[in-house]
Amino acid sequence: MELHNSGAEIYVADGSPVDTALARTTHLGVAAHQDDLEIMAYHGILECFGKPDKGFAGVTVTNGAGSPRDGLYARYTDEEMQVVRRKEQKKAAYVGEYSAHVFLDYSSSAVKVPHDSPVVGDLKRLIAATKPQVIYTHNLADKHDTHVAVTLRLIQALRDLPANARPQHLYGCEVWRNLDWLNDDDKVIFNVDGHENLATSLVGLFDSQVAGGKRYDLATMGRRRANATYLASHGVDESTSLIFAIDLTPVMDPKIDVKEYTLGYIDRFAKEVSGRLAKLM
Repeated sequence: MELHNSGAEIYVADGSPVDTALARTTHLGVAAHQDDLEIMAYHGILECFGKPDKGFAGVTVTNGAGSPRDGLYARYTDEEMQVVRRKEQKKAAYVGEYSAHVFLDYSSSAVKVPHDSPVVGDLKRLIAATKPQVIYTHNLADKHDTHVAVTLRLIQALRDLPANARPQHLYGCEVWRNLDWLNDDDKVIFNVDGHENLATSLVGLFDSQVAGGKRYDLATMGRRRANATYLASHGVDESTSLIFAIDLTPVMDPKIDVKEYTLGYIDRFAKEVSGRLAKLM
């Protein structure tokens, strides 16, 4: 497996050969930053955890150099932060029993280049090697530019592949914008009740972020709990932890306009709000 950047790395926690680790992947997560997968793609991690016939592999596209820092990490340089964040991500891959974790080692600015991006080539090679049934990534309504850029590069990679080489499902998940605003029939709903200890541990392993000024551990568990409680206004809770996603499977087809597809969710939400106001005014 040849990847574009010299600092790229494929980490296999259990020591299996890289080809074997990639080939046993059934669920793939493609994220911008270290810890994004543990926040947004926990459904895939949980689906594969302890299952001999399933494997979750993660891809972190950027190097983590620009992450915020405070406390113990306040004086760390960008280069030192990259080392710390990669080490933290490897801990998560070990604890979560990932088949493999791939560090592509791009800068955020490189990921945002829309044309002839080497990111697309790397992602095509990884998808061809893993042949996942499901891919989790960022949703296109996310408010972080790098997150959206990663998803757009991933969509381009998938479009460049033959239709029979694409996954069955592509999901855009929550990080820097909740998806509770979606109309209920537009939500992809993942029940992630199981192994709450694992869920908490995975996000908590990223000490440079949690102790460095961002309580992602508390916020992530709180969001999932809130999703479960506020999903239905006239019924008791049927779950204690939910993750919402947008179904991006249709945009793997080059004939689908990505912008129009995404705005369709917003238009349907606006129509639902407008209709309720008109009914009750």
